Amino acid sequence: MAWKVSAAVAAILGFVGVGVGLGSGPDSRRAAWRDTYRPPAEIPFPAENPYTAAKAELGRRLFFDPILSGDRTRSCATCHVPDLAWADGRARAATRQKGDMDLRTPTVLNVAWQDGPLGWDGKFHTLESVSAMPITAPGNMNLPMNEALARLSAEPNYTAAFASAFADPAVTRERLEAALATFERLIVTEPAPFDRWIAGQEDAIAEPAKRGFDLFNGRAGCANCHSGWSFTDNSFHDIGVAQGTDIGRGRFKPTSVALRYAFKTPTLREVGQRAPYMHDGSVPNLEAVIDLYDRGGIDRPSRSRLIKPLHLIATERSDLLAFLATLSARTERDLVTASFSTQPPTP
Repeated sequence: MAWKVSAAVAAILGFVGVGVGLGSGPDSRRAAWRDTYRPPAEIPFPAENPYTAAKAELGRRLFFDPILSGDRTRSCATCHVPDLAWADGRARAATRQKGDMDLRTPTVLNVAWQDGPLGWDGKFHTLESVSAMPITAPGNMNLPMNEALARLSAEPNYTAAFASAFADPAVTRERLEAALATFERLIVTEPAPFDRWIAGQEDAIAEPAKRGFDLFNGRAGCANCHSGWSFTDNSFHDIGVAQGTDIGRGRFKPTSVALRYAFKTPTLREVGQRAPYMHDGSVPNLEAVIDLYDRGGIDRPSRSRLIKPLHLIATERSDLLAFLATLSARTERDLVTASFSTQPPTP
């Protein structure tokens, strides 16, 4: 299971108490930084698509059902696998023809807190608008929307479920999208050792990880983009990775120099389970990620002003890895079989 892999990685990195070097003491700003990582009190749902248990149940069924693919062999869970941190473990998402798509499958963990445009390049305005593209895309699920709605309307169990969720059995695109988005907002990470430390349990993480936290928020500047409880600023940055025609957000903002080669900042939750990394899966492991940021990526006009060579020493690299290991919970919230209550679960 994925949690066993995370536990092994944590042990290697000093997460369970193996020292990797001594610093000069905690950064004086540590307490203030810790306050910015307090967990949210509730899962946010938009006013136009409020949570209901019936809608969440319908969305879960749709998420795992291959009825929404043309040949009935793929579902949302084909790429967003619960045991793979709700991604697929591939460098790039697989097409139905067994080829590679242009981009890596993003995790849907904590997607409820994804503000602003969604997707690596921001092509989606809301979570509700995401599902239609993979369902209808020829290289993905390959099912025209009118046919998807007709299939669901022909299934008595589905019309009953739509009636329960929306007060009548009509199956529409808007209701399909609303139900899927409702379920996806419930895909929330379990508290990790880092969260127990933030809550005041000082022995929840080891000293190397604490030093890594100081470095993450201080000299390394990681928290400039990977900020707050969800570890993302929900913005787009060129970090010096993409090349050629792989211009990311620049496709939609062609006059913006800063958004050329810019991609959305991903969450770091369960990051140890989500290799390879970057929008294109071009970085194989976390050590290589740190190498990338240490050298500053490709220097060009669009590269974020936040990206610059860091000149990390070996103990600093180890401390950063130790900190990142604390962001994995090693347990999974049961969203496959759990019953949904009248109120959504708390984070």
